[in-house]
Amino acid sequence: MCKKSKDYYNARHDILDYRVFYFNSDGQLVEDITRSNTKTSHAFYTELIDQKTSYLLSGFNVYSEQEHLNKELQLYFDDNFKSELAETVENASKIGFSYMYAQLGKDFKTHFKYAEGLGIIEVINSVSEKTDYVINYYVKRVDEVTNENVLAVEVYDKEQTFYYLIKDNKLISDTTKSINPRPHKVWQEFESNNKVKTKGGKFGFIPFFRLDNNEDGYSDLKPIKGLINDYDLMSCGLSNNLQDVAEGIYVVKGFQGNDFNELQNNIRVKKVVGVGEQGDLDIKTINIPYEARKAKLELDEKNIYRFGMGFNSSQVGDGNITNVVIKSRYALLDLKCDKMQRRLKAFLQPIIDIILTEINEKYSTNYTPQDIIIDLTRKVMANSLDNAQIAKTESETKQIEINTLLNAIGQLPEETIIKQICGILEINFDEVQTQLNEKINTRKSINQLSEEILNLENEDVET
Repeated sequence: MCKKSKDYYNARHDILDYRVFYFNSDGQLVEDITRSNTKTSHAFYTELIDQKTSYLLSGFNVYSEQEHLNKELQLYFDDNFKSELAETVENASKIGFSYMYAQLGKDFKTHFKYAEGLGIIEVINSVSEKTDYVINYYVKRVDEVTNENVLAVEVYDKEQTFYYLIKDNKLISDTTKSINPRPHKVWQEFESNNKVKTKGGKFGFIPFFRLDNNEDGYSDLKPIKGLINDYDLMSCGLSNNLQDVAEGIYVVKGFQGNDFNELQNNIRVKKVVGVGEQGDLDIKTINIPYEARKAKLELDEKNIYRFGMGFNSSQVGDGNITNVVIKSRYALLDLKCDKMQRRLKAFLQPIIDIILTEINEKYSTNYTPQDIIIDLTRKVMANSLDNAQIAKTESETKQIEINTLLNAIGQLPEETIIKQICGILEINFDEVQTQLNEKINTRKSINQLSEEILNLENEDVET
């Protein structure tokens, strides 16, 4: 099923193997190579996988509110990591599971790369039920002598990697590797005599991390494979019908010729048929059940997006595309991504622990996983006009609330009113409290000054 899911992602559907047969005059089943046999794969599965991956990781970010830690995290969770993670999520959805593996980079930091799951085997200890080894096999190159592909095998444990080749159905050590077995970490250092010395170290863990698409480890193709096959058949069947009856069925009476091959050639090439005095030629057309096929195609498409839990961008509706309508159309995709998000966070946790350990060892810090935030807030398209109307409504509501508070001056303490206004405007009251006190004191001084001016004016009048 994993290989089939990968084929469907690459638009290699079962329809490509579709053949047409009929029983000949001898009762034998033979392939009909004269009838139309359109083979078109409709890549719904490709769209659903890409849609899920892009939407799930649209707002992905790993950060910390502590400035130094956040700066270091951005060096690990950069664009390259996000690209590798997208490949991992895509492949897990595509075939049911996928891997990332750790390796030491030139900057002496641990980097994480995508690894396809089809060539990876986990060797589980029957007693501890933990992974003792991970085997990764792949086609390495073409043998120069036999001109055949050579299968490379890598065996990982918690300390090192063993390299093998399979030749003539035999497992042999890969002599092309200068270091075999090879430690997880390998680097070079210059010694005092200007000689280069190669050093190595271990991770202390098997450098592979598995991401499962679901509990059973099956792909997103399973619920919709039959529906996609049915859509392919209905669509290609309609194309075949249109091609086969484009020129109709020719009914010929009194044909003046030797055989039907000559008749077919005259119709196809010369567009002329010779008939006798009582002869005639009539073209019979067949009504294709177009509406029935169209209805079936629409139903299949609807069910593909429903059970594939995707966003159908071809939906038109009544033309009133508000944010509420857009959000409702994302409901199934949100549900599918919620399931994957929980697994993705658990998948990222050991990777974060490794990165955090490196940072703490390098800077002698004591950061904990609680200092790190995994942000998977998804970005949804929105109606700009609807957003503007919402913003306008919110602004008018705030203005009404502020006016109501201002009308309460004299009935409520001024500090309480200003504090409520700060809350409405999302301003930190503590930050402006000093300025508020200065303004209050200034106002009292002005009142006192006004009273003194009035007293002076009264004295002049009396004099």
